[in-house]
Amino acid sequence: MKYFDYAASTPCAQEVLDQMQPYWNEVFGNPHSRSHQYGWESEAAIERARTEIAYMISAQTDEIIFTSGATESNNLAIKGFVFGPNMSPTKRKILTLATEHKCVIESFLHLKNSGFEPHFLPVEKSGLINLEMLEKELDDAAILSIMYVNNETGVIQNIPAISKMCREKGVCLHVDAAQAFGKIAINARDVDLMSISGHKIYGPKGIGALFVSKMPRVRLSHLISGGGQERGMRSGTLPTPLCVGLAAAAKIAKEKMQEDFKRAAKFQKQIIKQVVEKMPHIYINGSLEYKIPHILNLSIPYVEGESLMMRMSDFALSSGSACTSKSLEPSHVIRAMHPDDEDLAHSSLRICFGRQTKQNEVDELIASLQKHITELRELSPLWSMVQKGIDLKTIKWQDH
Repeated sequence: MKYFDYAASTPCAQEVLDQMQPYWNEVFGNPHSRSHQYGWESEAAIERARTEIAYMISAQTDEIIFTSGATESNNLAIKGFVFGPNMSPTKRKILTLATEHKCVIESFLHLKNSGFEPHFLPVEKSGLINLEMLEKELDDAAILSIMYVNNETGVIQNIPAISKMCREKGVCLHVDAAQAFGKIAINARDVDLMSISGHKIYGPKGIGALFVSKMPRVRLSHLISGGGQERGMRSGTLPTPLCVGLAAAAKIAKEKMQEDFKRAAKFQKQIIKQVVEKMPHIYINGSLEYKIPHILNLSIPYVEGESLMMRMSDFALSSGSACTSKSLEPSHVIRAMHPDDEDLAHSSLRICFGRQTKQNEVDELIASLQKHITELRELSPLWSMVQKGIDLKTIKWQDH
């Protein structure tokens, strides 16, 4: 099977595994044990890892809080802020986008039960938020949670511009950077809270981090009670090998960032040229100008996305986020971008390039896409009608 689902997860790099190895059974002490060398060595390893991650995003070492991954980081950032001492008692309005990850959307829906007023802001067809509209929505808002790079389309939001507006309006800015960290240069000083994940950058699963700004100072209420680790924000014994692995992966990602970007851009260009431009009625979801090339999302009308993936079973692809793949519902991200054309969401396909993607695999993918799209469309009565020049939007369909 050829793997094209790197936005869902990446293989743990061998260099990362090598650096993690001693901390499983040689340096195995509890990093919070302060009375002997075993604990000191583990603690030192974690603090080195914390420093490495902080350096990558221009943060201070003690602004990095280790978590189990981006989902926990997002929950801690959003819920920790609204229940924390920074939250104004008179503000109940909280903002996010309709295209956010499910863990953010579900967190906002959960907070509605506590008297908060969640607003799910629309995006333009490009996947970008309209900044003029956002500026108005920021009035009386307490927090904005927004993805730096969308996990389904690769669209990059203008975080520096959004940051400026949030600072002027006194709104806390949380950024989910799971798909941006390690792929593009990001500056934590632009935001108040930032979530990252290990397994998106060739690191281990089960580890992530949350940047919590000290300039300006953001204070969070904890979600997990315990021994008060991680500045009291996230209790629990830290997994030394995973923390070391996250830092190792981050360092490698920084070194290979340009190389990875160029490789992905090359493969994206090939698929656009040989599939999108050569075959009719295939659309790229999201702005090509403001996106990372690692993720390419296509809508292929008159072909069900699930049917296409079943035909292409020797390729690991997806029709949306891995966290929602158990559902047959169309992508909420594509639906939010095209609210007037739900068929585009039903026919979406996400292709992701990674460090191990090879040229021959891309060539095989292109040939398979061309073959199966053509075959499936030939079976579609809708495609036949389009070929005859019939505008499907003018037809009044009847339910039976």
